Amino acid sequence: MSNLGIQVRQAVPSIDPVVADYAVGYINHIEHSTTDSVLSQQLNIEEEINFISDLLRNAGGDNSKIDKLSESLIAKLDEEYKSNQSKLELTGDTSKRLLDINLLKNHASKRNINSSLALLGVTKDIEHTGRHVESRVDKKKLEKAEKKIAAKVAKRANAFVKYEASKLIDAKNEEENYDEFFLKINPIEFGSGAGKSKDIFIDTFDLYVGAGQRILSDAQLQLSYGHRYGLVGQNGIGKSTLLRALSRRELNVPKHITILHVEQEITGSEISAIQSVLDADVWRKQLLLEEKQHRERIEEIEKLRTEFDEDSLEVKKLDNERDDLEVHLQEIEEKLFEMESDKAESRAASILFGLGFTKESQQNPTNSFSGGWRMRLSLARALFCKPDLLLLDEPSNMLDVPSITFLANYLQTYPSTVLVVSHDRAFLNEVATDIIHQHSERLDYYRSQNFDSFYATKEERYKNQMREYENQMAYRAHLQAFIDKFRYNAAKSSEAQSRIKKLEKLPILAPPEEDKAITFKFPDPENLSPPILQLQDVSFGYNPKDLLLDHVDLDIQMDSRIAIVGANGCGKTTLLKLLMERLSPLGGSVAKNGRLRIGYFAQHHVDSMDLNTSAVDWLSKAYPGKSDEEYRRHLGAFGITGSLGLQKMQLLSGGQKSRVAFASLCLNNPHILIMDEPSNHLDTAGLEALSDALKNFKGGVLMVSHDVNVIDQVCNEIWVSERGSVKRFDGTIYDYKKYILAAADASGVVKKH
Repeated sequence: MSNLGIQVRQAVPSIDPVVADYAVGYINHIEHSTTDSVLSQQLNIEEEINFISDLLRNAGGDNSKIDKLSESLIAKLDEEYKSNQSKLELTGDTSKRLLDINLLKNHASKRNINSSLALLGVTKDIEHTGRHVESRVDKKKLEKAEKKIAAKVAKRANAFVKYEASKLIDAKNEEENYDEFFLKINPIEFGSGAGKSKDIFIDTFDLYVGAGQRILSDAQLQLSYGHRYGLVGQNGIGKSTLLRALSRRELNVPKHITILHVEQEITGSEISAIQSVLDADVWRKQLLLEEKQHRERIEEIEKLRTEFDEDSLEVKKLDNERDDLEVHLQEIEEKLFEMESDKAESRAASILFGLGFTKESQQNPTNSFSGGWRMRLSLARALFCKPDLLLLDEPSNMLDVPSITFLANYLQTYPSTVLVVSHDRAFLNEVATDIIHQHSERLDYYRSQNFDSFYATKEERYKNQMREYENQMAYRAHLQAFIDKFRYNAAKSSEAQSRIKKLEKLPILAPPEEDKAITFKFPDPENLSPPILQLQDVSFGYNPKDLLLDHVDLDIQMDSRIAIVGANGCGKTTLLKLLMERLSPLGGSVAKNGRLRIGYFAQHHVDSMDLNTSAVDWLSKAYPGKSDEEYRRHLGAFGITGSLGLQKMQLLSGGQKSRVAFASLCLNNPHILIMDEPSNHLDTAGLEALSDALKNFKGGVLMVSHDVNVIDQVCNEIWVSERGSVKRFDGTIYDYKKYILAAADASGVVKKH
């Protein structure tokens, strides 16, 4: 019967896979029995399907959906039964046997259905979400081996015979759902972790990525509980790979330490935003379910006791079961109390509000949010769960300045361990208590330091190492000179031999590694007479009745350094598109100098790139008229050097693609640079190069950015977009952050953890 498995899972979405397979197999067996001369005589289709219906109801299915499925199955099986009866002949074949219906009838209760399943070799309780039993075969190794065999077969058979590889290779690799993965990584344990240290120490491990590329060698990971670590390093060094290995316990993290990794956006569904955050704490969700089931069963036992004599064996069994349930119920209640389960909803609402979700939008289904907002939901879910080890990968890339301010403030009092990958200097200064520098296949620790102090210490370390290296090289040269001069001099030979021994005993020092210097350069434009670019009383909205921008005035000059900040969705990117005349205002006008050239950096600049071509080819098509050597030289001014400009752009990292985009917007020698989130994906060296280049640029700069450090370095005007207006803020970007925190504090958001 086609799509039967799908129909069962639609009726019971939370069904244990073992039970689902059993139900499907049983129904298929009934269908097959309609074609068997002996078994069909014993068959009562309605009775069989009613048994399956009871099984599905006990697995947590919806009654209306199960009734609908049952009616459909009975109708189809009756039709097949009648059709097959005319074709059947008595064969006396008794090799096929249905399960003993009487046995199954005697096990109609939930507990007895579980017992029946146990007789079938099924040991999982149908009320708990099970895990998919997956093949333990390494599919990558299998595929590699199968390719070799296929090549040999093809060679022997002159390529006329097609080798049929293992079906495991083509099998769909279904991802575990969130609940399954959470419980697999963080199984519920009652009391076993009490008193155990939550420090993490992993000694001498190697870590690989891709086809055997090593990113860490003989490394040590040391994370003290309650510390907040900033993991820094160049793009492509393997920071995200390290986080992923920790999140999957591929590294030996003690099992009593809970882990959660914010890695990808949640899948949209009809569940509300706040409910998705509440459901993220699978422990709480599971414990509340078990608490409800235990209470219901205890009530059921109390009713059953009245049907038997007080001294009967049945009452003793029921009392024993009740005692066990009450003991476990107490453990559950203690665990829920420890988790502050009663405060969960207010805490979830507070976190969502801090990340930009209004009280109204918290009730919206998750599938109504865009990808960026779903990433915020993933972050909210992680903060709500309060794992012992929270792993964050570039969290500021998905947030605006108000949300980053809230997150930084929230993490400052976070009670557990945080390991965050970020290139946002201001964010790390506020959040990090320690810095881990990943480079040269090792991890260097900078204890009790934020990013600024780490950077200063790293520079000082480099200078000391260079000084030590240079001193040793000079001493080696001095010894070698003496040896070369007096090696064969009889009077000085003993002294020469002494110096040879000294030279041999000297430790061999490698020159200290120096970070690659990166510089950007935006070409200087010719001067223009004002007005350069102006918005005059501009109003705009995608719906005229709901204006996004209302009566906005903005003037950009050749010496402007303007940052536009505000919550996501308040119209910042729309404002840039109006300036670029990609949108037309509903009211007011856009005035600009007739000779004005604008360089525009879009937040999603990758969408406009042909990633199957090289950076040189892409630039030559977008801005023809130069030689390949000129394009390569121009790319080199933005850190795309050597062969990087000639390989396909899909092989470049996110930061390298951003550099190509910076290079492209300069080829028309712009007077004004308009940039939407230019700091995303750039590492520390790239951010410093961008800040220096924008400061030295002779034209005007208008940027939408969440990177507080870049704004502070480059811009001298802060304009705030909120509630339809865009107005200049009287103060620095740090004053704006204080303003945000004061507003959040007044609403009670910041202090509610």
